[in-house]
Amino acid sequence: MIQRRSLLKSGAAAALAAPAITGFAQQTVTLKFHTFMAPQSNVWLNMHKAWMNKVEKESGGRIKFEAYPAMQLGGTPVQLYDQARDGVVDIIWTLPGNTAGRFPRVEVFELPFMMTNAEATSKAYWEYVQTMAPDEFKETQVIALQVHGPGVIHTADKPVKNVADMKGLKMRAPTRQVTKLMGTLGAIPVGMPLPGIPDALSKGTINGAVIPWEVVPSVKVHELTKNHAEFDPAGGSLYTTTFVMAMNKAKYNSLPPDLKKIIDNNSGMETSGWLGKVQQEGDVAGRKAASDRGNAIFTVSPEEAQEFRRKSRTLEVEWVEDMNKRGYDGRKLLDTARALIEKHSKAPAAKAPAKKA
Repeated sequence: MIQRRSLLKSGAAAALAAPAITGFAQQTVTLKFHTFMAPQSNVWLNMHKAWMNKVEKESGGRIKFEAYPAMQLGGTPVQLYDQARDGVVDIIWTLPGNTAGRFPRVEVFELPFMMTNAEATSKAYWEYVQTMAPDEFKETQVIALQVHGPGVIHTADKPVKNVADMKGLKMRAPTRQVTKLMGTLGAIPVGMPLPGIPDALSKGTINGAVIPWEVVPSVKVHELTKNHAEFDPAGGSLYTTTFVMAMNKAKYNSLPPDLKKIIDNNSGMETSGWLGKVQQEGDVAGRKAASDRGNAIFTVSPEEAQEFRRKSRTLEVEWVEDMNKRGYDGRKLLDTARALIEKHSKAPAAKAPAKKA
């Protein structure tokens, strides 16, 4: 009798435990994704939504997303990183440079004429943070680190064909380093998050803006400006901007191991490179939007770019000195970033097609 009671008790305990184990294994989570990008933008549709769809599919639908573009959950673009840190939202995509000087070591990628292409530079950015600045985003679980394609100068009335043409123009810039670059080139820099550009151009608060081609349609820059100055790739890229996709640490740590692995599989260097690649691929459509309106597009030649390089060289010196004052080896950080960009920019040798017998 005693033995039978023990068996019944143990059987009941096992029955109670079974659903709990099964429930944990089949646990589903909903993650809130928040950013400032417009819902019709290339970044939102082809990067963010594509990434979320991939995660949902690979998780068998056990990870779901509530997707909020255009700051729909409130706050400003400047507050996005802290929203992820504090658990107001689960995942964000934003510019570290929105908060000037808060993430100083990653600014190296925003220095003039650093980047090559967005995919290679994004991979270099990821590796650089892992090896040289692992605590830069320590308050969150970093998913990806990337940059956009080559920066372009867009102006409402006065075309820019050389450095002298920049003088006196009120130019919107996205980050501390790019704002300093505008000043160095003779413009009047105006720091401003992306969503503020259309209103500022309409009111004449600014004469132009520096942004990559791909984001032009989403903020109507092709409609609000008439002139665009891009740089011949052979002469280097004027600038780029760094981005971070980050997750709330507590939320990440609360995931069951198998779902955490799904997030891990969609994080890191390859994801960073993919985001950069897709963002730069959007440059084609953005440039076409300006061209279709009959806007003037001028290409700064490699020779003309040398004057831009010469004028902006002081930014590199100042950044190294700033890092040294902060207790870092500025020259080592700069040299490492350059070496990593070069490393990831070297394409593997193409295989020759097989000869027919």
